[in-house]
Parts: sequence; C-alpha cells; structure tokens
Amino acid sequence: MKIIICGAGQVGWHIARHLAGERNDVTIIDTNAELIRRATDALDVQGVTGFASHPDVLDRAGARDADLIIAATHSDEVNMVTCQVAHSVFQVPRKIARLRSSAYLDAIYSDLYRTDHLPIDVVISPEREVARAAMQRLSAPSTFDAETFLEGRLHLLGISLEPDSPVLNTPLRQLNDMFISLSALVTGVRRGGKLFAPEPGDQLFEGDQVYVFTLTEDVPRTLEIFGKPMAKQESVVIIGAGNVGLAVAQALEARPERIRVKLIERSRARAEDAADALNRTIVLNGDGLSAELLEEAAVPRADAVLAITDDDKTNILAAVRAKQAGAKLAISLVNDPTLMSLMEPLDIDAFINPRASTVSTILRHIRHGRVRDIYSIGDAEAEVIEAQVLSTSPIAGRAVRDIEFPEGALMGAVRKGDRVVKPTGDLRIEEGDIVVIFALVSDIPEVERLLQVSIDFF
Repeated sequence: MKIIICGAGQVGWHIARHLAGERNDVTIIDTNAELIRRATDALDVQGVTGFASHPDVLDRAGARDADLIIAATHSDEVNMVTCQVAHSVFQVPRKIARLRSSAYLDAIYSDLYRTDHLPIDVVISPEREVARAAMQRLSAPSTFDAETFLEGRLHLLGISLEPDSPVLNTPLRQLNDMFISLSALVTGVRRGGKLFAPEPGDQLFEGDQVYVFTLTEDVPRTLEIFGKPMAKQESVVIIGAGNVGLAVAQALEARPERIRVKLIERSRARAEDAADALNRTIVLNGDGLSAELLEEAAVPRADAVLAITDDDKTNILAAVRAKQAGAKLAISLVNDPTLMSLMEPLDIDAFINPRASTVSTILRHIRHGRVRDIYSIGDAEAEVIEAQVLSTSPIAGRAVRDIEFPEGALMGAVRKGDRVVKPTGDLRIEEGDIVVIFALVSDIPEVERLLQVSIDFF
C-alpha cells in the first residue's frame, strides 16, 4: 500500500516506523528538512520537504497513486486543507486528519467532514484520546498503565512490583495454579528497561513492571494479589485547564459517584472559561507549582493529582511537588519519550503519553477491518491487538497449545459469543472468536499472518 504521512514529528515518525516496518511504500512530508533527514536515515521511507497542503508537494510525494494520506502536522488547518487537496486534486481514496481544536470537534458540526464538504474519513483528536487515557489511569489508580478491550470487559493493567508484593519470586505457572478462578494473566514483563513476553516458568522480581490482563470484575482482586489494593477516590486535583484538563473535569463530573474536583489554571482567561463550562468543579487561578496554591487546593489530602498542562517539565515538577505534599497518587502528562525514564526515580505513579494514544488510534483505523482495537505499549515496544478470527486464519480450529506464536507474543483473552475466557492450552480457537494478543513490535508481522490481517481500508 502507498501511504503519505504529513508531519514528521513524534506522531508522524512513529506511524511511519510502524507502517514502513510492514513493507508499505511510505513517504513522509515536513517543512523541517532536518526531521525529514532523520526519518529517511532511520526508516525505510522516502522524504519530501515542503508544505503538505501544497499540491506540488503532494504531487512530488506521489499523491496521484496514493492509497491513504495521514495528515498529522501541528496545524489543524494545514491538516484539513491537505485532505481537501488530496481528495479534490489527486482523488486519494482515504484521508485521516489529526485535529486538536475543540472548535472543530463539536458534535453539532460533524456534518462538516463529508465528501461534499471537507472530505476527511477519520478525525483523530489527541486531546480526547489523552483525556480518555487519563480517565483510564484514574479507573485503576495504582497502575502505571491501563487500557480496556472487548467493549470494556477486559482490562490491561501495568503494575510495578514493590518489595512487599505477594507475587515476588513466584513462577507464573504456580501463580495461575494458586488463583485458578482468577482471570489474571501476565503477558509482558519489563525488567532492566527491557520488555519481554514471559514463559510459564519465569518468576517475578522486585522492580519488575508487569502487564496483566484481567476481567473487569476481577480488577480489584488482581490488584490486591499484586500488592496494589484499590482505594476509593473521593477527591481529585487537576493542574491545567486546557482541552485535556477540561475534558477530564467534565468526565469526572459526569460520573455517578460524586467526586470532589479542583482545577488549577495559570491563565486567568482560561480559568474563567473553565469555570463557566463546569458545574461542580472548583476552579483556582494560579501557578500549579505554588506550594501555597497546592495547599489551598487540598493537594496533601487528594486521592489523585493529574498534571496535564501543555508543558512536560511543568507537569513533572507539579507531580513531584504534589507527591511531596502528601497526595496519594500523581499522574503526569509527558510528550517527550526521553523523560519517561524519570517517572519512577521521581516517585511519579503514572504517566500519559499523548503520542502513544494518538498512534494507537491511527493504527486502529488503518488496519484491516477485522482488527477491532490496537494499543501501543511504552515507546512503541509492543502492541496489544484485538481481532476477530477469520475462517482463513491459521489459528482457526486449533487449540491454543498448538498455535505457533512467535516468542514475543502471548494471547491474553478470548471472547466466544458473550463469554470472555482466559486462554488455556486446550482452548480451541474458532472462526468468529475475538482474540486479544500481546506482541512485541518485532513479532507483529507474524501475529498478523496468524490472524490473516493486513493494512487495508476501513
């Protein structure tokens, strides 16, 4: 497939890395020649320097015979015009645009994105994806990562193992035997900075970061077994009233259980806008790094503090200060992947990576239609793929123990009709089943072969 990616920033670069690794013909466009050079040096892609919305630049990028264009520059307007030009001049069949401004995302204007208006097939909103990721973190507050699959019936939990964790030095096989009625299944372990798919005889050690699949109803018990008992959340402080902070505050207000929410914003105008848009949230105007303001916001007694401004360093410092003040949980929004290694040494409980959220969403829309969901883990180290089993799939009709999964891939759960079951060796995979698979990035092509899926139109 011939794909053009507009924007060589973090999102564009990582999407290009994924798609080029799957033997697609990828061209990337950016106005920054240095970013283009970096992409072409590191990836098997072609590069074009220029404005992605200019017809001559798209022509040089091969738009005349492109199958898909992904407009992921930093400008909403450039992304929209790019899709329009790609459609009107070059008849590119599929167009995806990343749009950040809430003004373009209001549901009452949804008719704007039609073939006879603005021909955008899929609109991706990083802010909405990040707000959703923040709510996922709050749903499992003692985890460093969290995501749901199978319409919310299956949870992926990222858990750091502390010295008092009950599962330390226990082989995974024995762990499954001890809690046979529990749906929890460890499918990934990060140790010493390296992520791998564990074997049944592997043990878990202090400092390991593990990825565990479990059914929604088993989340509290799973967290308790791994030494992370759930605590009821009654008070949350949000630092930053941008699109993400406002969306999270609105989502918390909409929860059936009443949660006390306070929102800190440095800009007076933005704070006033947030106060007008919210009903029960207390909005405070001031610096989220101010010890006096954090005390006024009752951060020392807060169950969770989310630092989600548009500045990574502010978020990290605010999260550190909140933990030092006594907050039970601190979550930081971090765009720069090189800063993520600082989270654990600084005692920040969890982080949200907008790039990973956006990349996951884009991949979800450009994989074959039988792939229902995709989640990118860490710094594009692995993916979780939710897919329907086709009759032509090599795994259809075979028991799990007989499926030749690559070394870095493990099946996390199977949905059969209305039942979600934990995969065992004798479980037979049938056509129509929905499988959820954890796979290291190097093994994704083999997993897709087993599922008989490929990049295709949606």
